[in-house]
Amino acid sequence: MITGEVGTGKTLLCRRLLNTACDDFVTAYIPNPFLTPDGLLLALAEELGLDVEQEKGRHYVLGEINKKLMSIKESGKQVVFLLDEAQAMPEESIEVLCLLTNLETETEKLLQVVLFGQPELNDVLARDSLRQLRQRITFSYTLPTLTLEEVISYINHRLNRSGFPGVNLFNTKAVQALAEASAGIPRLINILCHKSLLVAYGRGDTKISNVHVQRAVLDTEDARVKKNFSNDTRKQGLSWLAIGITTVVASVLTFLAVYLLDI
Repeated sequence: MITGEVGTGKTLLCRRLLNTACDDFVTAYIPNPFLTPDGLLLALAEELGLDVEQEKGRHYVLGEINKKLMSIKESGKQVVFLLDEAQAMPEESIEVLCLLTNLETETEKLLQVVLFGQPELNDVLARDSLRQLRQRITFSYTLPTLTLEEVISYINHRLNRSGFPGVNLFNTKAVQALAEASAGIPRLINILCHKSLLVAYGRGDTKISNVHVQRAVLDTEDARVKKNFSNDTRKQGLSWLAIGITTVVASVLTFLAVYLLDI
C-alpha cells in the first residue's frame, strides 16, 4: 500500500511501475476503482484479456479469473493488480478484493495487489469490518513531501528537462518561498513555478524573485499565503499575472495568424 497527499506523485509512481515491469510480470491496472463489486471483477477480467459473460453471476466471473491466473502462473509469470485512488473504493468492493487475495496455490498467491491512495485510505482500512484485508498488507509506505533541498533539485530538473540552458533562474528567496507555499507538494510546485514565470513575463523580468512567487501564491487556492500581504499587494499581484497570461495568449494568437496566412 502506497499513500500520499494529493499531488505527491502516486499516479506517476504507479505508471512508472507499469512501464518498468519486466516480462516476468503481467500487470492489471484500474485508475479509478470507484466500482461496484461486480464492476471491479469485470474490470480485472478485462485487464486480463478475458471476455466473460456478466449474466452468469459473480461466482462464474471469479472462477474465470482464477483459471486465467492459474494459467499465467503455470507460464512462469506473476500477476500484479494495481489500483489507483484506492480510497474511493466502496467497502463492498474492498471485500471482493479480499476474495481475490484468497486465490492461491498450495504454496503461492496467484495475485499480488498494490493499492495507491490518499491518506484517507488508512481511515478506510482501519474499519474493523476490513481487518481481513488490512492484516494482509505486507508492506506500506507514505510518500513524503519535498524538503527545501529537494525542491531546489526538483525545479532545476524540470527546467533542464524543458530545455532551459542556464542555472538559478529562481533566486534563493524565490525557491524558499516556493517550498513554503507549496508545503513541498510537487504538483503545487509546478503550478506556482508556472504562474511565477507568467508574472515575470508580464513584468518583463528575466529572473524569478520572491515577489513573482508571492504574486503566484495569491492566485493559487491551495498555496500557503503569508499573512502580511495586503489587499493592494494581492490586487497588484493578480494584475501582473493577468498581464502575463494576456501577453502569452496574444503571442500564441499572433503565431497562429501568421501560420494560417502562410498556409
